[in-house]
Amino acid sequence: MSLKVASVDRIVVDVPYTARQQVIAERTVYNWSILELCKVTTNTGIVGWGETVLHYTYARVTDEAVQRVIGRSPADLMQDDTLGAGLQMALYDVVGKALDVPCYKLMGAKCRDWVPISWWSNEGSPEEWAGEAQDAVRNGYTSFKVKQRPWWDIMAQVKAVREVVPAGFKLDLDSNGSLQNAAAAMPVLQRLQEFDLVAMFESPIPQSDIMGNRQIRQAICRPIAMHFGEPPYLTAIREEVCDGFVVGGGASQVLREGTLAAEANMPFWLQVVGNGLSTTWASHLGAVLTQATWPAITCLNLYTDHLLTEPIDVLGGHHKVPQGPGLGVEMDEAAIEKHRVPFELIEACEERGEPYNKSRSRIIRTIKYPDTSCVITRNVNPRMGLIPYTPGVRAEAWTDDGTGDFEAMWQRTEDGPIRDRWV
Repeated sequence: MSLKVASVDRIVVDVPYTARQQVIAERTVYNWSILELCKVTTNTGIVGWGETVLHYTYARVTDEAVQRVIGRSPADLMQDDTLGAGLQMALYDVVGKALDVPCYKLMGAKCRDWVPISWWSNEGSPEEWAGEAQDAVRNGYTSFKVKQRPWWDIMAQVKAVREVVPAGFKLDLDSNGSLQNAAAAMPVLQRLQEFDLVAMFESPIPQSDIMGNRQIRQAICRPIAMHFGEPPYLTAIREEVCDGFVVGGGASQVLREGTLAAEANMPFWLQVVGNGLSTTWASHLGAVLTQATWPAITCLNLYTDHLLTEPIDVLGGHHKVPQGPGLGVEMDEAAIEKHRVPFELIEACEERGEPYNKSRSRIIRTIKYPDTSCVITRNVNPRMGLIPYTPGVRAEAWTDDGTGDFEAMWQRTEDGPIRDRWV
């Protein structure tokens, strides 16, 4: 009997964040807790699983993609990145189980048994970063990647982390281009590289600024990382604008970009955001990509439950690549049911043509500068045009407390950020 996809079940779960990340994520990635699990069953009874972060992953699973795989051989379609993260992952899981081999054997030649992984957090106060760093150390991590933002004093943040981590622990800083240009960025980066724990910088200024990035790379003695593809690969190599890449996307894209990075002998971060399944998937990719030597970013640490019968264990900043067939892990179906979103909520969103989303608290952010000026805004993003790094800057969050004062300020900020004095 030839192997065919018989059915695809899509299950939406909302997995709670850890206590501190609930506070941090409410300001930024509050909806990454919503995952769609794809359960693919074949005509022979083999079951494969995959996972999509509905409001982040490179491609969601659509009804059309599901219909496209029904009745087809999973091996014919598993290389198709357009299927969406969860469905492609599940097809790989099915084929690996059918052949009784781990997924990495479907991807290439294994080059490592343990793959590096990093703790992750979005922007936060020095105290929040220090707390996350302590948790990282307790959980076996040796590196921590964070979002550097111009509304926090980055020197204070780094010093707070340094106080609570052992020697050798590394901190990687991702500015998402918010340091604006080389002239503004280099004094900040030069100060930061004086900290032994600061290991790498990602996208300190916009990646399209080829001249500026080349100047930074020549002046800074820490590796500079850029998302693969901007500027184009050949331009990045020729102009020497970075030391390595951030690689993510579907299996075919990741394997292709990983091969190109290897041709240039350039390391990269695997960025495969999600929970237990996505982290396991990243380990299989990392097992065959020779240049995946920088710690992978999966954001596993955000979640209180990995949805696996055996939680992923990190030792010395690495986790072991599963050796069982397919992804090599078992789903905790009791945990899935515990965190499952009621079908009525999903159905209501589908009727509106939208993926299920959770409500976000209304939050007003006030960025306070030492000269007593401030910027008050509903939302912040790396390219708001705020003053480049200013020592002593800090941000405060005001969550909707139902008061008239909050409502009045919410209305004032309707048309965008406003400038004021905070004393």
